[in-house]
This record gives sequence, C-alpha cells and structure tokens, in this order.
Amino acid sequence: MEEEADKTTQDAMTILIAAGEARDECRQAYEAMAAGDMAQAQEKIDAADKKIVEAHHVQTDHIQGVFRGEPQEYSLLFSHAQDTLMTIASEIVTVKNLYKVFSAMDERLKKLEETHE
Repeated sequence: MEEEADKTTQDAMTILIAAGEARDECRQAYEAMAAGDMAQAQEKIDAADKKIVEAHHVQTDHIQGVFRGEPQEYSLLFSHAQDTLMTIASEIVTVKNLYKVFSAMDERLKKLEETHE
C-alpha cells in the first residue's frame, strides 16, 4: 500500500510541477503579446503546450495503471493535480485564442500603416 501511495504522490507532484511551468509559460505569452512580440508569445505558447502534454502523459499513465492491474488508492493530492492540469489546459486554449485575435489585429494594423506611408 505504501508503495502505491508513494507512486501516486510522485505522479501528482510531477503533474503539478509540469502544469505550473505551463501556467508560467502562458503568463509569459500574455506579457509578450502585450509588448507586441508575437514571435516570443508563440514560443511561450509552444513551451506551455509541451509542459501540459508532459503532465497529461503522467496522468494518463497513472490512470492506465488501473487497467494494468496496479492497485491504487484515492488521493486528494492526485485529484488536485488533475484539477490543476485541466485548469491550465483551459488557460492554454484561452491564450491560443487570444494569440489568434491579437495576430489578426496586428496584421490589420500593419496593412493600415502601409497604406498611410
């Protein structure tokens, strides 16, 4: 029992760390967009994607352990990690959508500036 709890705790912490890093990348993407640096924003979005995929893989592997016959107990920490993962995954969707909006606005402004030169 203790071994399963240790693995669950380890998986939960891995998910929380990776998801937290993804959230930080999102924050930096917002900052880059606010500064007009769309290339940097895209890099940060890509980095957030990589981190959230890493967290998701840990979660999926942990859940699939049930189907492999590995004994598992309920863990409040693991539930919290899953909640955090899904919340930050939603934040990434939002930052991607805002990136599209700001990119389109940026392109429109550039065209307007070109016509007024």
